[in-house]
Amino acid sequence: MDRLGFGYAALVCAGGILGYVKAGSVPSLAAGLLFGLLAAVGAYLQSRNPQNVWLSLGTSGTLAVVMGLRFLNSWKFMPAGLMTLASGLMLLKIIAGMQNKPRKS
Repeated sequence: MDRLGFGYAALVCAGGILGYVKAGSVPSLAAGLLFGLLAAVGAYLQSRNPQNVWLSLGTSGTLAVVMGLRFLNSWKFMPAGLMTLASGLMLLKIIAGMQNKPRKS
């Protein structure tokens, strides 16, 4: 089971909910829940087949870029810096896992 993937999905969902509670931001809520759901489905798919990383890779990559740009514009660690860091670490985990798995021809 991809525990880190599910933890990352929970963090993304929690960030969207927290953005809504603290600032009343409906876009934060929608994006957090959507990307959290995508990350959870990606973690589930990867748990079933360790070579099925594409949804997780796309989700964490998209969040790394989007939140990274927000962090560069604001220089605020919360929430943009935290999500950039978490998404970047997920990318590294996924890519490292891809390098260690034998490929089927």
